[in-house]
Amino acid sequence: MNLAIDIGNTRTKAAVFEDGTLVHYEEWPNGSAPDFFEYATNQAVQNIIFSNVASSVHPKVEEQLRHHFCFFELHPTTPIPINNQYETPETLGKDRLAAVVGAYALFPGENCLVVDAGTCITYDWLTAGGVYLGGNIAPGLSMRLQAMHQFTARLPKVEIGEEAPAIGRSTKMALRSGAQRGVCLEIEGYQQWSLAEFGSIRTLLTGGDAVFLANKLKSGIFVNHQLVLLGLNKILEYNVKRL
Repeated sequence: MNLAIDIGNTRTKAAVFEDGTLVHYEEWPNGSAPDFFEYATNQAVQNIIFSNVASSVHPKVEEQLRHHFCFFELHPTTPIPINNQYETPETLGKDRLAAVVGAYALFPGENCLVVDAGTCITYDWLTAGGVYLGGNIAPGLSMRLQAMHQFTARLPKVEIGEEAPAIGRSTKMALRSGAQRGVCLEIEGYQQWSLAEFGSIRTLLTGGDAVFLANKLKSGIFVNHQLVLLGLNKILEYNVKRL
């Protein structure tokens, strides 16, 4: 039994895996997560992996977890089951790396484009041979809408919504359509470029806006909300076997 913990920019997620299968999942707003020692004990896990995009585990918490469990925290130097070619691994988001490992676990032997649509939208490429090439970072949906309001004098704050015509006929619709359709065209553009570059590509979409965007994209995309947690579990399995 493994426990994967992912602390992102806004939410904390945890998943329990039994023999590689996700059997229990929970999430909480940041700041309201449970005591993870008690949580792991109640879930009867043996191995734990922890990823925090903002900081490291508090030393006292880490000491407690290491004393009672086989514990790993994801760092730039943590061994992983793919070849990481990122030139500055110390600056690479842990969630980005874990999502790519998750894609490798789901679709080994395939070129993959991993799109994580959260606070920011990240685009990451993995070759069929298991080589992580790197990726790009762009503003997320909410960030785009917020930025257009915050950095202009008169543009209103607009929320994400289903109504987004191809041509906006009001300022509200122009803003919403510009952000939402712009992201969809961006994703489809990266898909087209990837097909030309690699010959074939598997596109995976994860993150808080994944379902919303997938329903508006023309081309087939594999959606997996737990891709980061799945990747963390694969990294955990890889390191436990190395002991």
